[in-house]
Amino acid sequence: MISPDEYVDGLLDAYDHRRARPADLLCDRHPADDIAFTIIEPDLSAQDLTYGELTELSARFAAGLAALGVGENDRVATLMGKSAELVIALLGIWRLGAVHVPLFTAFAPPAIALRTTGSGTKVIIADADQRAKLTEATDCRVVTVGGTGASGDVAFGALLEHPPLDTAATTGGDGTLIELFTSGTTGRPKAVPVPVRALAAFRMYAERGLDQRADDVFWNAADPGWAYGLFYAVLAPLAIGRRSLLLHAGFDAALTWRVLDTFGVTNFTAGPTVYRALRNSGIAPPDGLRLRCCSSAGEPLPPDVITWAQRELGLPIHDHYGQTEMGMAVGNAWHPSIRAALRPGSMGRQLPGFTVAVLRADADEVADPGERGRVAVDCTASPLMWFTGYRDAPERTRERFSPDRRWYYTGDVAAKDADGYLTFASRDDDVILMAGYRIGPFDVESALLAHEAVAEAAVIGAPDELRGEVVVAYVVPRPGEAATPEARDQLAAELQHLVKTRFAAHAYPRAVYFVDELPKTPSGKIQRFVLRQQAAADRV
Repeated sequence: MISPDEYVDGLLDAYDHRRARPADLLCDRHPADDIAFTIIEPDLSAQDLTYGELTELSARFAAGLAALGVGENDRVATLMGKSAELVIALLGIWRLGAVHVPLFTAFAPPAIALRTTGSGTKVIIADADQRAKLTEATDCRVVTVGGTGASGDVAFGALLEHPPLDTAATTGGDGTLIELFTSGTTGRPKAVPVPVRALAAFRMYAERGLDQRADDVFWNAADPGWAYGLFYAVLAPLAIGRRSLLLHAGFDAALTWRVLDTFGVTNFTAGPTVYRALRNSGIAPPDGLRLRCCSSAGEPLPPDVITWAQRELGLPIHDHYGQTEMGMAVGNAWHPSIRAALRPGSMGRQLPGFTVAVLRADADEVADPGERGRVAVDCTASPLMWFTGYRDAPERTRERFSPDRRWYYTGDVAAKDADGYLTFASRDDDVILMAGYRIGPFDVESALLAHEAVAEAAVIGAPDELRGEVVVAYVVPRPGEAATPEARDQLAAELQHLVKTRFAAHAYPRAVYFVDELPKTPSGKIQRFVLRQQAAADRV
């Protein structure tokens, strides 16, 4: 059996060399008749797109972009849903050696303008129902998909009428494939250049973390406007040459169950928000699901959701961890060669090609087993670590690396036990400091979510004269729960007791607020900093 080091070396040989051509690596080298994507509509009708069709159509689209003045290293943004046109556009961009700038379809006009202006975008490709959001992105040519565009727009179909581009660009492993803006919790979003050689890391996760096999029906439900969806619903399957499902619709619990059933999905991955929504929907899973692997990433996965999956789906959900800046580096891997016992609450162990450590809070020294500290990647011992810095942001880049560039600081807090399992605690800025205790929100939230009346929960630290900070909880009850003031008082008391008994007596929330929803990023991550801002405003 090939060793992990040999496996990683083989990936780097394939993707990190000066002759690397993105179009070849992602499309042209695969058998023309193999299916690359199955595009599923809300009525469950579907369209298969083969690698041969992608080669032809993306070559035509690339020629059309070139006619608009797009060349190597030029930025081309997409404001599109999950569709055949999206995949054709992406491969056309990369065939030219241009750089893709993803835009999430939930973005408002200012967020779109910030990302396109900040990247020097030449062309924006937008679905017709998104066209009205481009009012502030005035310096870009616009290609519209379907419908009627504004004056001066170019129709997507018109670009496909060009003769196919003869030669695909050679960018090398260091060539920029994508420029993806981090969502961030404070300050302006930062542009993360994703090089071609990052494909080695993306493929590793698909093969080792997700155990994506040739006979799998693979569905990553994350949106490709964000890293997890783009990297692992689009890029990784293309790199391997495997089929991937794309649902051309927003999330709906009933529709999700129907897709899993109708298409016989065997390997499914999504954010914790999706799994919680499926659990809270009240809809029973269809009989006869063929699921072999279920995976999660983006936010810590509470143990109660894993318990639900084991009971209702017949298998647990494996939690994984990564960032826009590195892809996935830690996980409860599915592949038999590195699969280990699942420990609910843990995000798993470091994946091949990455060395992930927990550093002490006050020094770049590896913490003792079980000690909470700063999660960091050892760049000197992580051959698949591809991130080197943000575009045009040297100061922000310096903040993320140690002075000797050995350590990349993730900004997360966790503990690593003697067996190498990492357990997430919080973001650095989410840690609650109470009377000398460091309390991670995830521990408290996991206890709160164990209550059958709770749909979602988030905790923050609120200023306290005596203790410095105390824990405050924001809870979304399940439908029909906590409907009266008396019922809410009773539930609040039960939740405080639950935290005391399931986590720690000192960490119970001193106040419990019931809300209709929690503030989240468009990708579904809870924005605790927004809750802190709201709490501060309420105190004024």
